[in-house]
Amino acid sequence: MSIPLIILGFILFVGLVVLHELGHFLVARRNGVEVEEFGIGFPPRAKVLGKKDGTVYTLNWLPLGGFVKLKGEHDADTAKGTFGAASLWAKVKIMLAGVVVNALTAFVLLTILAAVGMPKILENQFTVESDTKIIQREVLVGYVEPNSPAQKAGIRDQTELAAIGMPNAPKDFITSADQLPELTRKYAGKEVEIVVRDGNEARQLQTTLRTTEEVDASRKEAEDTNDPEKAKGYLGIQPAEYIVQRSTWSSPVIAAGLIKQITGATFKGLGTALSGLFQGDTEKASSQVSGIVGISYIIGKGSALGLQFILLIIAIISLTLAIMNVLPIPALDGGRLFVTLLFRAIRKPLTQRKEEWIHGTGFILLMLLFVLITIVDINRFT
Repeated sequence: MSIPLIILGFILFVGLVVLHELGHFLVARRNGVEVEEFGIGFPPRAKVLGKKDGTVYTLNWLPLGGFVKLKGEHDADTAKGTFGAASLWAKVKIMLAGVVVNALTAFVLLTILAAVGMPKILENQFTVESDTKIIQREVLVGYVEPNSPAQKAGIRDQTELAAIGMPNAPKDFITSADQLPELTRKYAGKEVEIVVRDGNEARQLQTTLRTTEEVDASRKEAEDTNDPEKAKGYLGIQPAEYIVQRSTWSSPVIAAGLIKQITGATFKGLGTALSGLFQGDTEKASSQVSGIVGISYIIGKGSALGLQFILLIIAIISLTLAIMNVLPIPALDGGRLFVTLLFRAIRKPLTQRKEEWIHGTGFILLMLLFVLITIVDINRFT
């Protein structure tokens, strides 16, 4: 993975977290809570960007997001202008402000995408059928088998397949992923010319497809050994369709429907990850999570699909940040809210010492998890 892609992933992730913190900042100020510092990144401090209305704006060395430092952040603080002195309702609004900003960011981006062109990423992706039409359909290469006719021809991942046929003869256009096996079977064992597109550039590549006997033998071996990976295709690729759909009046409805679908999928993935951890299945658990390195990889792979796909990934990340911050995880917004409400419910004081221990421990565990996920991502994507 290239360094520029990792940097891009960091910038996008930090940007979404800064938006999240901006929500806390604005709502805190609106509710009379003073903001001592608005930081991009985590300390140690690299530079003071400025100071206005009592707030110091800083740039910090650890590019893991950002933070807002409120005056009197502990529930036990009582001085005027502190977070602790604010009403319970004001505290709830301040703690949930970042979640709302990230959710709204996702909603706005998805609404715009639905209006200009929304990539299809789910099999049953929500649409309003009467107001949705396909504006782009491409057959892409999702995977290339080693030592396959496709690899020998120089076909790469994310390459668009446009047509196939005999050299110096009319070609069959490739219009869907389901059509490709039929076309390659038609030219089994023959030398073919494949028209591919990388961006706006079209190229003709030549290769000889596997014979019917070779393909049938590999499939029988796969069946006998119960190993699907032994099955080979005529060309040796796994095709995938890239579909872009556009809507008009229903764009906000589609955005809301997709948010519901992604939220459900996120909770399902979290459930699978937790189940894997409790069962000791680390591979199952790690397959459901990804960090900044994974985000960078996905953005890098998706960059070939254009700006729309990248914006969709950003929207999903923003929504995921909202979801994670509403969960009762210590050190995150949902955890702070849960602890505050819990101590109110049991009618016991939430002292500064208790609060610092709960959220300090949570923060350390989150940082360890961040490092672990980064290591898993590096092993998975490099």
